[in-house]
Amino acid sequence: MRLFVFGLGYSALAFVRRNRGRFSAVGGTTRSPEKADALRAEGIEAVLFDGTRPGEGVGAALREATFVLQSIAPSEAGAGTNDPVLKWHGADLMVGRKPMAVAYLSTVGVYGDHGGAWVDERARLKPKSARSLARVAAEEAWTAYGAETGVPTAILRLSGIYGPGRNGFVNLAEGSAKRLVKPGQVFNRIHVEDIASATAAALFSRTGGVFNITDDEPAPPQDVVAFAAGLMGVEPPPEQDFAAAELSPMARSFYGENKRVANGKSKRDLGLVYAYPDYRTALTRMWTEGTWR
Repeated sequence: MRLFVFGLGYSALAFVRRNRGRFSAVGGTTRSPEKADALRAEGIEAVLFDGTRPGEGVGAALREATFVLQSIAPSEAGAGTNDPVLKWHGADLMVGRKPMAVAYLSTVGVYGDHGGAWVDERARLKPKSARSLARVAAEEAWTAYGAETGVPTAILRLSGIYGPGRNGFVNLAEGSAKRLVKPGQVFNRIHVEDIASATAAALFSRTGGVFNITDDEPAPPQDVVAFAAGLMGVEPPPEQDFAAAELSPMARSFYGENKRVANGKSKRDLGLVYAYPDYRTALTRMWTEGTWR
């Protein structure tokens, strides 16, 4: 079996490294020549692709791929399809021996704001930001690809991603952690290893459809920071009123969407058992095992 990955970044690489032994060959794209060299040193057939033109060697690799994982964000502007893979290599996915299954890593941001209410895959999509509107369009394009080709295509909607090197412990250690308080605000989260498990479940079972990939417990962000600080034995940063805090427009926009995301479908249809079902379990395990760095 051969795997091809668009966007060998944080989440995709977690899946690759965890499942490497299941593939006879793994190829994928990166934007950086330096990163491509590092990936090749791991035995990954890395090629350059920046989304502005076809990637050299990508078409040939796709025609040999058994499974395809797409983790590149869509463009927020421009005519035609906003998904860079379908724009430049959609034809390569339609001809010859098509893949057995495709997974597309999306985001729960497509739901927009639901005032803190629970949402599942049947909920109305109410995106407002340009990035979330682009994600909806990309999801629709990949769903259409699956319907047209008969290739099982899974849309995996991810909540806030964390894991080794990207978590509250790191933020506290670097002095960048904040406890912003906005009454009623909650966020879901997902550990990168649970993303890897979900991707494997969707691809290897050849299951198409939309799935929320998220933990069981949406929680106020300031509580997560305080819990991490307690495990580290350090004083948590003081609480700050969200309304008065100095934030980038991007950071502030995340707080404009409030919802609780349900993951029941992923458990039922993909058979997922989340290794990190809530932030307390996850942070305790990461701190105890030393896997937060």
